[in-house]
Amino acid sequence: MPSFDVTRSRFRLADDEVFVLAQLATGQPVPESMAPAEARLRDAGLVNGAGELSALLLPLMQTLVNPSVIVSLEAGGRQGTLHHGLLVGDEHVVCHETWPGEEEAVYRLVEPRTVVWTLADLIALRQSDAAGRDGADEVVETTVGVLEAGLRALEKAASTPGADERSLVVEALRAAGASEVTATRLSQLIVEVRSNWRMTAAWQGRQDGVPGVTARAVAAWDCGPHGQWLRELPAEPMAEGGATAGSPFRLRRVASKRIWQELTGLLPDESEITRRPAPEQA
Repeated sequence: MPSFDVTRSRFRLADDEVFVLAQLATGQPVPESMAPAEARLRDAGLVNGAGELSALLLPLMQTLVNPSVIVSLEAGGRQGTLHHGLLVGDEHVVCHETWPGEEEAVYRLVEPRTVVWTLADLIALRQSDAAGRDGADEVVETTVGVLEAGLRALEKAASTPGADERSLVVEALRAAGASEVTATRLSQLIVEVRSNWRMTAAWQGRQDGVPGVTARAVAAWDCGPHGQWLRELPAEPMAEGGATAGSPFRLRRVASKRIWQELTGLLPDESEITRRPAPEQA
């Protein structure tokens, strides 16, 4: 059921409810298949019987239907993959966050000057993290196929009561062709990884003088006591299916400060953005 917190300008909404709100906000018809979602929005007081949006939603919807920059975050961990993000509009910034096992996401307005801090919060990055201050520039290299063998072993171990995760992962990495040194270190990272995430920023810009969508991306592993690791290979932005089992895979341990710099570098400056006219709203 959709809900809202007026004290903090935040809303709990499922994907189909967001779709319905966007249709109504831009004067488009709501498909019959989305009638249940529209009914839920009416019951929650976010839409009236005439299909008009609550005034509480206006800043949110202005940003959702006409963002200047879209930042998407895919974060994988033991509870599955979560999708978070940020939408930057002309006047407002909207952050959306999902929760393991929940269909609804929380959409909230954030202060535009805190965009980088908000992105850092989405990946639980801390400047004071002791694990991120030591051992920078250590590199682990292998192939995507070897990595996938280790991840499959971890998944199998997690579903096997009493299994020794570390031993099973090491064995899988060795069997896939990793050297003893690589198998030992990579197994530590795989077992301790809190999240492996990929963040992409996209906007309307120009590439080689031609208008189009421009994007920058960064990927990293948060390995808890073993620190933060940038994924340098496969390089980002990476197209779907852009890596094969034989593709090189490389992680580089970095201080938390480097991750902060990468997040800052994702965002375009004003000169990189081609503004689009705002759609008419109902």
